[in-house]
Amino acid sequence: MASLNVGNLGEYLREQRRNAQLSLRQLADAAGVSNPYLSQIERGLRKPSAEVLQQVAKALRISAETLYVRAGILDAERDRDEVETRAVILADPTLTERQKQVLLQIYESFRKENGFEIAREDTADEDGRAVQEDQDTDDAQDTAAPGPRTADGSDAGPQQSAS
Repeated sequence: MASLNVGNLGEYLREQRRNAQLSLRQLADAAGVSNPYLSQIERGLRKPSAEVLQQVAKALRISAETLYVRAGILDAERDRDEVETRAVILADPTLTERQKQVLLQIYESFRKENGFEIAREDTADEDGRAVQEDQDTDDAQDTAAPGPRTADGSDAGPQQSAS
């Protein structure tokens, strides 16, 4: 398997892990990823998603932004606000995973509407397998506009009750 062009991310992660005096297995457990997947990242065989990098950064107690830059996800001077916003949403312990994903989808749709494209990375589950994100935001739409809909999908207004 050929190495991916992820800069020196793997070497940097290995160095940070060793500085933290953690074994590969300990870091994988703390970050919630599989041991083989983390090993592949360190060897430059896999390019992790931003979410996986955030989990690893949290486990190492280092800046996720540094890892984003080293992985080529973030230009050091560009997209800083977008990454910070995503990181804050993902790190909020009061939200469920589903709520976090819905918030990120809404945020991304607003940015796209305003002319800011977001380069999406494939997300990965805790074992590093690619996961297709659920694009269905019906839950968010249902709470935003709870009334009945017309045939074209627009809001029909408040429902009249029969007395």
